[in-house]
Amino acid sequence: MLRSVAFLEGTLRGQSGHLFHWCPVCLAVGIGLYFSIRFEPDQALVFGLLALAVPLLIWAGLDRSGFAAIPTALTLVIAGFTLATWRAHEVAAPRLDLPYNGLVAGRVIDIDRSSSDALRVTLDQVAMWDLGARSPPERVRVSLHGKAEGFRPLPLQHIEMRARLAPPSGPVEPGGFDFQRHAWFQSLGALGYTRAPPREITAPPDRLSVASVRFALSEGIRKHLSGDVGAVAAAITTGDRSHLRQSTTEHLRTTNLAHLLAISGLHMGLLVGVVFAGLRSVMALCPCVALHIPVKKYAAGGALLAAAAYLTLSGASIATERAFVMAAVALVAVMLDRRAISMRSVAIAALIVLVFRPESLLSPGFHMSFAATTALVWVFGVLRSQAGWPVPGWLKPVLALCITSFVAGAATAPFAGAHFNGYAAYGLPANLLAVPIMGAVVMPAAVVASCLAPLGLEGLALTVMGWGLHWILWVAAFFADLEGARRAVVAPPGAVLPLITLGALFVMLWIGRLKSFGLVPLALGGWLWVSVERPDVLIDESSTLVGVMTEAGRALSKPRGQGFAARVWLENDGDPVKQLEAFERRGGGQKDAVFAYLDGHAIWVESSKKKLDQKVACRSSDILIASKEVRQSFPCPVITPKTMAKTGALAIYVRGDSLEFVSVAETRGTRLWLPPTQAQ
Repeated sequence: MLRSVAFLEGTLRGQSGHLFHWCPVCLAVGIGLYFSIRFEPDQALVFGLLALAVPLLIWAGLDRSGFAAIPTALTLVIAGFTLATWRAHEVAAPRLDLPYNGLVAGRVIDIDRSSSDALRVTLDQVAMWDLGARSPPERVRVSLHGKAEGFRPLPLQHIEMRARLAPPSGPVEPGGFDFQRHAWFQSLGALGYTRAPPREITAPPDRLSVASVRFALSEGIRKHLSGDVGAVAAAITTGDRSHLRQSTTEHLRTTNLAHLLAISGLHMGLLVGVVFAGLRSVMALCPCVALHIPVKKYAAGGALLAAAAYLTLSGASIATERAFVMAAVALVAVMLDRRAISMRSVAIAALIVLVFRPESLLSPGFHMSFAATTALVWVFGVLRSQAGWPVPGWLKPVLALCITSFVAGAATAPFAGAHFNGYAAYGLPANLLAVPIMGAVVMPAAVVASCLAPLGLEGLALTVMGWGLHWILWVAAFFADLEGARRAVVAPPGAVLPLITLGALFVMLWIGRLKSFGLVPLALGGWLWVSVERPDVLIDESSTLVGVMTEAGRALSKPRGQGFAARVWLENDGDPVKQLEAFERRGGGQKDAVFAYLDGHAIWVESSKKKLDQKVACRSSDILIASKEVRQSFPCPVITPKTMAKTGALAIYVRGDSLEFVSVAETRGTRLWLPPTQAQ
């Protein structure tokens, strides 16, 4: 026993100087615990944990052995749990609890496009009528369809429209993506659409604002660069995606080039690099400046100001904020004579992001950006420790680019597969052909254009920028059109990503031979993913769509309608076929009859609008799913809209002679972002 204690103490001492890297990991564990529990922590629990942190801190301060890391880690876990709890209450805002059809007025704060390629506006300062004593949502998002498609909203414009709105919907299957939670942290209380053209109530203010500058920049760019090239140029400079076609976005996603659209680490890093190198070169040309001031530090300060301006003008999205934090940490390190790119810098950036936005831990952007950055810093750190690369000097930049693309792709692949149910088969060659043009042509041209814009001379720089973007879009279209460009992946269980993440972090952050133990959770996560069991039956929350797993894949009960749920189910199965194709998998072709047989259990689906009669001759081992309420009694379990209103979407697993029901409400419990009817 004493030997084991001594071994543990010595092992922890061996990590001296490297334990700081684990601080964001411990903080993330606490945040993850908050989001994984099935109840909302009350004040007594939170204050109790904070009280427990006091003796832990005292222990950590007094203990001079290697064991001091243990109370520090526990304190950080408590801090993460507390931060997430506070943040969830801090963003609380009114939301719609019932569908609404009527007048909606508000101020335009965001303009983008929906997955159906419709123009979409987000409004704040919302006014809604016929709500009684209820408060209107703080923000609503409305897609413009039909006659409304011709309306072009302006930033900060007050508009009014007649719209159909609904509360944010829950997961389409147990354990699926929780849009209600996502909307909660965006203060988004309702979503919907309108087919009537909106009416302007108040024009945007004449005074200069960030929104007006962004709009003017976007319009100016698209005047010089038309079509998809102009839309992409506006997206990467001002964050305006309102002119970006869905087909173009899909090409970039299919080839793993979608990261070029999001103003994230790549764009911020390229901008900072161009500005830093430019300022340093200009100052170095003047001997009186270069000999009397620390040129490198001043260049880093100028690059930091440029990054802050880019953050502001691009709309300050969550991804851009995260990228700015990472760039700012590196630039401040340069000004303090520290190594700009190191594992410590990555840890500091992760801590800042998690402290201010604990919910970002759940976002794909956080996972993929920090996975890529951590893996690249680790790999190049290992290569730096070697005697040297046995390649000619001229080949080193090419080799570095290949290593960067491969490592970033490999590090983000599990997260891309888990979040987006697929991976890009040609992502590596597409990135090798596109990313250098982005860094060497597009971003430098954008910086030059921004400098020349006040003089009205930005046209030539924007033309050069357009050449680069035209090449990138051609690369995306070429590889996206190849057969098998996107490979489908089944959705993993909830434990897979945490296991893979912790295993990979242990391999990269731990010092010593024990790092090989990180391969155990990595292998376990991979095994759980490969052996995942998909539900035999899925029922959407309205009980109007049913999906049953067959030998040919999941068969759907409807050729159209509830398209979002249908698409997500099929993607989670690793089977991204069209809804109509999945509908044709059903046997018999009858509208209201036995939908499928699963190990002797008959799945009855009654979708007729007529009164349900006794033609359903189900047994106690069968299931009847009705799209309307049923007044008769049947020997089999009956699932109706009233049932689904309490449970949310349902998953059914066939276990021999028995059936296992798992509901969304059961897997989520009682949380702040749940509607009252689904809170248990």
